[in-house]
Amino acid sequence: MDLERKFARFGDGLSVAEGTKIEGYASLFGKTDRGGDVVRKGAYAASLKALGASGRSVKMLWQHDPAQPIGIWDEVREDARGLWVKGRLLTGVAKGAEAAALIEAGAIDGLSIGYRTVKAAKNEKGERLLTELELWEVSLVTFPMLPSARVAAKEATPAQDLRELAAVFEDARRELAPR
Repeated sequence: MDLERKFARFGDGLSVAEGTKIEGYASLFGKTDRGGDVVRKGAYAASLKALGASGRSVKMLWQHDPAQPIGIWDEVREDARGLWVKGRLLTGVAKGAEAAALIEAGAIDGLSIGYRTVKAAKNEKGERLLTELELWEVSLVTFPMLPSARVAAKEATPAQDLRELAAVFEDARRELAPR
């Protein structure tokens, strides 16, 4: 069983409050990453359900290092746009405090998922369409694999919230438009 990793920049709405709380998108649906993979809507559903049923949670790590947990993901969920995470950096842990400082300074702006592929298929472009993933962890990283997600290393403003809502509606409109 091989653990795979995908990187994404923090999505709109990233916030760092008092150096401990963070939130953003760890994965965006329908976007091709640098490795030629595309995560499909619903890819995390079975994994998140199984984790919840077993009382386990997705781990928050520093740079995918299992020896360096840096916080707790309080909420991990799929929405229309992707995999959204919200959690707390544990600033009582040295790497957690370091991560909080680096995020606030804008030096670290990436999220990365660690997972095992359960179901995938190639499309006509040669991209791998990931339809079911077993999610293990979401890490804070230096170099994200998915460049299309944007960074906002400050508390979300009402304008950012409206842009986020507009993006969700635009994605839905494109999906429902006749082809």
